[in-house]
Amino acid sequence: MSGTSGTALAQSKAAPAGLYAPSSLVLAVGQGEEADTATMQRAVTLTCTPKASGSHPSASAACAELLATNGEFDQLVGESSGMACTKEWKPVVVTVDGVWQGRRVAWSTTFGNSCEMRASVAEGAALAF
Repeated sequence: MSGTSGTALAQSKAAPAGLYAPSSLVLAVGQGEEADTATMQRAVTLTCTPKASGSHPSASAACAELLATNGEFDQLVGESSGMACTKEWKPVVVTVDGVWQGRRVAWSTTFGNSCEMRASVAEGAALAF
């Protein structure tokens, strides 16, 4: 009798990537004019799918803002909220790096000082950490 005998091995299928496009970000604030040379002072993580999580203090609200602006970070920076700030030049840079709805993002903006930064992001949650 000829032939082969043995145990058939099940073919493993790759697990699906997921039902949602990944959205996982690192948001940071640093002292300096440019993101590449700033001295980072604090950073938080933010994951928005499948649920809001991370070290961001208001993860759910931050994810809701990002969804509402379709991940357009410039829309999260507003005019001064009426807060009085000095004109002192001590630049602060805010950066966002990671993946938003499956696409790579790297964004930064610079404010004249920390008071100007707080005044410009005071109306929202995503950049107020």
